[in-house]
Amino acid sequence: MDWRDLNAGDIPMLLDFMAVAVFAISGALVASRKQMDIFGFIMLGTVTGIGGGSMRDIFLGRLPVLWVETPAYVIICVLAAGVTFFTAHLFRSRYRMMLWLDALGLSLFCVMGAETALSVGAHPIVAIVMGVITGTFGGIIRDVLGGEVSLLLRKEIYVTAALAGAGLFVFLRVLDLPFAFVWMAGFLCCLTIRGLALRFSWSLPAYKTRAGRPQD
Repeated sequence: MDWRDLNAGDIPMLLDFMAVAVFAISGALVASRKQMDIFGFIMLGTVTGIGGGSMRDIFLGRLPVLWVETPAYVIICVLAAGVTFFTAHLFRSRYRMMLWLDALGLSLFCVMGAETALSVGAHPIVAIVMGVITGTFGGIIRDVLGGEVSLLLRKEIYVTAALAGAGLFVFLRVLDLPFAFVWMAGFLCCLTIRGLALRFSWSLPAYKTRAGRPQD
């Protein structure tokens, strides 16, 4: 089959599983930083891997949510977290590794979330929002449960990268371009922006306090 003839239904489930596994490992790495037991690893890994997709499905009314319908997603999270429990010590910087795995998962999920929304007939704007939710919500849950400062509360570019990736994907999808090209464009857009932000500590301008207006 010519790659230019691929459509949404041809994306192998293996790719979706890989995205879940990547996020599950990032959650397990946070558990390692907090010196949790193996069940803590599994909990953080699982909620990180399936959290964003679960919220997306709930908002879109796709019930049961994906992991309830396909338990293999939970199994992958458990396996990824379990392996990380025995191998986390091999990483020189577990925090840095977590950030890069999070960037990869963010890039995969922002596109997949947007495509899922489009597949059920959602408006393009809604699809972009669902892409951002899918890509970011698992990481938010991970940081809250792991006692980490959420990436949303830091100055570095995070949600912006997911928004750009999902937005480009949806825009090109509306133009009805070859799906493989559209998917790769959205994925690389998010990964490039997030990767450069990590490498060069990019951030958007933050709000600065100003003196209030003098009262009469």
